[in-house]
Amino acid sequence: MQARKKYVLLGLCACCWLVLFYWGGGVQLRLLRLLTRHRGEVVRPWPNWTDRAFLPRYAHLDELQTDPGTAESPRQRRQAWSAIYKDSRCRMETCFDFTRCRRRGREGFRVYIYPSEKNDRVSESYRKILTSIGESRYYTSDPREACLFVLGIDTLDRDQLSGQFVPNVDERIRGYPLWNDGRNHLIFNLYSGTWPNYTEDLGFNIGQAILAKASLNTEHFRPGFDVSIPLFSKDHPQKGGERGWLVRNTIPPRRKYLLMFKGKRYLTGIGSDTRNALHHIHNGKDIVSLTTCRHGKDWEKHKDLVLSGSLSPEESLDSFICATCVQAACIPVLLSNGWELPFSDVIQWNQAVIEGDERLLLQVPSTVRAVGNERVLALRQRTQMLWEAYFSSVDKIVLTTLEIIKDRVFSHISRNKYMWNSLPGGLLVLPEYSTHLAHFPFYYLGLGVSPGQEFTAVIHAVSPLVSQSQPIMKLLQVVSKSKYCSQIIILWNSEKPPPSRSKWPPMPVPLTVTDGRRKTTSRFLPHVAIETEAVLSLDEDTVLLTSEVNFAFLVWRSFPERIVGYPPRSHFWDPLKRAWGYTSKWTNDYSIVLTGAAFYHRYYHYLFSHYLPQSLRTLVDRTSNCEDILMNFLVSAVTHLPPIKVAQRKQYKELPSPQGTKSVPWANPEHFNQRQECVNTFANWFGYMPLVHSQFRLDPVLFKDQVSVLRKKYKDLEKA
Repeated sequence: MQARKKYVLLGLCACCWLVLFYWGGGVQLRLLRLLTRHRGEVVRPWPNWTDRAFLPRYAHLDELQTDPGTAESPRQRRQAWSAIYKDSRCRMETCFDFTRCRRRGREGFRVYIYPSEKNDRVSESYRKILTSIGESRYYTSDPREACLFVLGIDTLDRDQLSGQFVPNVDERIRGYPLWNDGRNHLIFNLYSGTWPNYTEDLGFNIGQAILAKASLNTEHFRPGFDVSIPLFSKDHPQKGGERGWLVRNTIPPRRKYLLMFKGKRYLTGIGSDTRNALHHIHNGKDIVSLTTCRHGKDWEKHKDLVLSGSLSPEESLDSFICATCVQAACIPVLLSNGWELPFSDVIQWNQAVIEGDERLLLQVPSTVRAVGNERVLALRQRTQMLWEAYFSSVDKIVLTTLEIIKDRVFSHISRNKYMWNSLPGGLLVLPEYSTHLAHFPFYYLGLGVSPGQEFTAVIHAVSPLVSQSQPIMKLLQVVSKSKYCSQIIILWNSEKPPPSRSKWPPMPVPLTVTDGRRKTTSRFLPHVAIETEAVLSLDEDTVLLTSEVNFAFLVWRSFPERIVGYPPRSHFWDPLKRAWGYTSKWTNDYSIVLTGAAFYHRYYHYLFSHYLPQSLRTLVDRTSNCEDILMNFLVSAVTHLPPIKVAQRKQYKELPSPQGTKSVPWANPEHFNQRQECVNTFANWFGYMPLVHSQFRLDPVLFKDQVSVLRKKYKDLEKA
């Protein structure tokens, strides 16, 4: 397979060992490792196209089927394709049917995948794309619900010399009753044309379809309609992906090597002049050029004896290098006139790269040397944010593409540039929740915003009320006495109906009893009754003092993006079982704070219910277990930080169940085994282990107070 060599990319290497690794003579470098196992293709049956009741608008397409005897010539097809592809009038307003997406309001953005036919060849990369869509919250198996359609035909490689090339795409897609000249269709492509004179022609008429393509040329890119995506290899991980390589903010941020280029040195074809000129800036000291002349079937004609036998040709495409350079915390120096950068609609690339002009190649070294240390560090930090948010896995590449299109469809609730270009990234900021930055906990610090001074307590009740001495009664009194408590919500998940209001004790704050429908995940639903930013999640048998509640809330106000609470747990890697383990032992090290007694921001309720897949929530409801672990996974995935453990006077006790009630869940020997399995299931879905270990604890004696003056502020806690 030959790939496109149209643009030039130089990487500013901040890590000398990275370049030394590249210098390994003749050793091919694998830039990305396969971190997850390949998933099998999901078999989806064809819809019943004979039922045309819901296809009145597309019935005329049958008349467009071209007779083989009157088929267009390749030249005519290319001209027709180019006319639409370059049409500046093809915008979302003119080439997209919004009514298909707005029939069900905000939930109308659904994506349908055409089933692959029996003998279709589907590459590993395209299989991963389809898997990502199929497992997303936007997938639908019913084309009548779809807002967006994705072909089952593999269109990634349109190089006719490639073994992955699929012929007769034009004929096949015109046979789709819903094709409608490509309207509301999304086509993915990584390669087009053939070396050395590459073209943008995919070999079939895309019509009014949105094109998600790697290495798009600005001349053919339709702003606000097409999506430029990064190139990725077949070994790019499906989920999660490897973290960026910047592990600390090294000062000064520069290293021995200033510039490094790795790729093919073309002597013919598009971009060959610039590629061939790279050796003029190579000095073997702080500017290094690693190139190979192997290209095409006739590379022997242009063989350079000095360069022959070096790096593998499949690893030299520019947008691929850009992505791996970003992962390595190297600053890309772009000399690619006319290249539409990946996700250019939403990413502010001037905060992560240095852009130049390929016609002024010899000026690059002096330009890069003039960049100050502060800017170098800022650029390196931004590369890590972009890598981890959008490029580290196929899932993130595909979901970013879908979210960009979704923001166009629902522009009135779309993300702004700040949300896309700051942590945790646009994929974890759901605009359906809010479009105001101040409503998200991870923006508080940057905006100088302080969280509210009240909280809502949500108590998860599973036991019927049979006695006024049950732990929940004492818990209600303790929580309601807190001066920060705004209201209490009891989430009733018992099989018996809730008692009347007269059975509950009088309290100084409003009390609401809500039906939890006997679902464990209902404790994390985005209940409209929750009006405060802070949520205090409690199990019905939690034992706390009012002073402990107050202290934990004050700590949370300093760390509103994290889970702050009392009972800790931890995970670990078991090398013998080659699996993750879970422990409830009380040690100095922890990575989980149980939501049986913890504060967190209410946004995580919305993220839990709308970002996580239904399969994980179903697992929690089926086992009535692990919802607290799943919430910790989610928050740590957002923040890349551990929860915070606060000191308490009493141990988190597991009290015996009152007579006439069911035994507590942890009394079941299967409870712990289920939690072990949950940890591995959750890690598999995320594609990596997001939980972070910590030994950090906050004690009321020292927290923000002068010990000698305010030592007795939490005197009840000091008696332990």
